[in-house]
Amino acid sequence: MKTKYLIIGGGISGLTFANFVDDYLIVEKDSVVGGYCRTIKKKDFLWDYAGHFFHFKTDEFKKIFLNNLNKNNIITKEKNTKIHYKDKLIDYPFQTNIHQLPKEEFIDCLYDLFKKEEKEKYDNFLDMLFGKFGKSITNKFLLPYNEKLYACNLKTLDQDAMGRFFPYADINDVIDNMKVNNDNSYNNSFLYPKDGAGSFINKLYSNLDKNKVLLNTEIIKVDEDKKTAYFKNGKIHYDYLINTSPLNKFLLLFECPEKKNLSAMLSYNKVLVFNLGFNKNSKYKEHWVYVPSEDINFYRMGFYNNILNQDKLSMYIEIGFGKDQTINREVIERQLNLTLENLKKMKVIDDSYILEEYISIVMDPAYVHINKKINNKKEKLFKRFEKSSIYNIGRYAQWTYCSMEDCMVSAKNLSEKIGKQ
Repeated sequence: MKTKYLIIGGGISGLTFANFVDDYLIVEKDSVVGGYCRTIKKKDFLWDYAGHFFHFKTDEFKKIFLNNLNKNNIITKEKNTKIHYKDKLIDYPFQTNIHQLPKEEFIDCLYDLFKKEEKEKYDNFLDMLFGKFGKSITNKFLLPYNEKLYACNLKTLDQDAMGRFFPYADINDVIDNMKVNNDNSYNNSFLYPKDGAGSFINKLYSNLDKNKVLLNTEIIKVDEDKKTAYFKNGKIHYDYLINTSPLNKFLLLFECPEKKNLSAMLSYNKVLVFNLGFNKNSKYKEHWVYVPSEDINFYRMGFYNNILNQDKLSMYIEIGFGKDQTINREVIERQLNLTLENLKKMKVIDDSYILEEYISIVMDPAYVHINKKINNKKEKLFKRFEKSSIYNIGRYAQWTYCSMEDCMVSAKNLSEKIGKQ
């Protein structure tokens, strides 16, 4: 078997790349395409694998999104998000809404914000938080929330671990926000298909030749010198190998010890996602809520019913785990019971609510941990890969923090770059 472009992974990056080239073959280990960007329907409830909402900064890909879906099935929302802080809901981001805190806490935050000690260069992510926002804002929200999210010591992350997605703010932003609430975060508005995020992915898939997509097929070895990839019952020769699978797993396909060593060094968290469907609605009207409290097992909860205007409570819950932690059936059952207890504690539900349907999903990896040492090794590796016509695109293949649109942009850019060779 021979193809010009062998694409590993049928998620948003791989499908987008295939939409811009002709001679391709997609190899997807699962029985369906989509990767983490899938939608599941269970009786009255519609859930994504986790919260996936579309925010576009380019007209080109916004147009692709709109042209591939029925406009009547697209919902446009101004983001309504809150932070659950000490039984109070305050506006997100925390650092520009400290005026909503009790007076003494507000004074502490404002004082520390004025007294913070900024640097030209920070040692790590936690160092950056203290330097830019001061002790109180960091200790009250930024530290506990991000530790729950990343499930690691924040000193191990690079200061720019979240890139453009981190909502920075200065004194002027804080003061201005006391009069007019202004959320300048990258996703302050979003688009969402009524049939779930997976409906857009399915549309990208429908544009392709199904004879050029191998489902239930997993690559088990790559010989970069022979430009050959092997699977259980055969092999594929290629001119270009386009990887969209997680970098830590992709590197294990090579015999080279250096690549296997780098795979072991890559750090990340896992996320256990619960999609929950209840018999009636809740008083919560937000789209999603951040939860920094160490007493609550999850770091974020989202409300599909408030996006889709449904009359039954439909939620997603996200719980962070370290990369070496086990998430088995026993852990899942324990976390589900704990989640239901905490939802009652937070007054999202009460004893009259019945859990009608639910599913659990383990994202492994979920959020990658970014630091300079790994980035330097990764960039050197990618340059060597390019000499063998191997390219990595997408959030996990590039081991970075990016949006769905970023994945699509990198896929198109690569198709143009190597299409000229």
